[in-house]
Amino acid sequence: MSSALYWLLWILARIIGRICFRYRVVGTVPRRGGLLVAANHASYVDIPLLGCGITRRAWYLGRSDLFVVGLKGILQWLGWIPLRLGKLDRKAFDRAIALIKQGRVVVIFPEGGRTLTGQLLEAKPGLGMIVAQTGCSVVPAYLKGTFDVLPPGATWPRLRPVTLRFGEPLTFSPPAGEGETKRFYQQVSQTVIERIAALGEVNSPNGRQPAGACNAE
Repeated sequence: MSSALYWLLWILARIIGRICFRYRVVGTVPRRGGLLVAANHASYVDIPLLGCGITRRAWYLGRSDLFVVGLKGILQWLGWIPLRLGKLDRKAFDRAIALIKQGRVVVIFPEGGRTLTGQLLEAKPGLGMIVAQTGCSVVPAYLKGTFDVLPPGATWPRLRPVTLRFGEPLTFSPPAGEGETKRFYQQVSQTVIERIAALGEVNSPNGRQPAGACNAE
C-alpha cells in the first residue's frame, strides 16, 4: 500500500511542479542498482520536487525534528529516514546502508541542512561513510529555483521556475587503509559538493570553481 501511495504522491508532485513552477528535469538516475542521490538543500520544497524527478522509488535521509509525531509515522512509512543532527546517527545511517545494499535509491542532502542564503554549504562527512561501507555510486543533483520558490521565512510558495539537473554517477576507490578512512570521507564529500556546484554553475563552498578530484573514477 505504501508503494501505491508513494507513486500517487509522485504523480501529484509532478503535476503541481509543472503547472506552478514550470518544472523540468535534465538528466536521469540509473535504473538499477543501489546508489546515493546527493543534492543541494535550499528549501522545504526540495524533497517533493527532487523526488518526482527520480523515476525509481527513493528513501530520504532528513532531519528528525521537522515534523510532528503523527506525520512522522506516515512519512517513515513512505520512505523518510529520520536523522538526528549534532552527532553520528548510527541507526539512520545503518538503515540507509542496508537499503543501498538491497539495490535501493537513497537521497541525502550532504550540506546537512537548508542554506539560509541560497549559497552552497560545506558537505558533511556522513556521505563518505555511506560510500565507504557500500561502495555505491553517487549521483549529484542540483535543484535550481527552489530557494526562490520558498526561501527561509516565507509563508507561501512563490511561482518561480524550477529545474532539476542530474550529473553523471561518481564512483570512488575504497580507502587504502584504516588510517585513510577519515580522509576518504572528506574527499568523497568534497568531490560531490563540487560536482553539485558545477551542475548549478555556482561556486563551491570553498569559493573555488568546481573541479573533479583524483579519487573519482
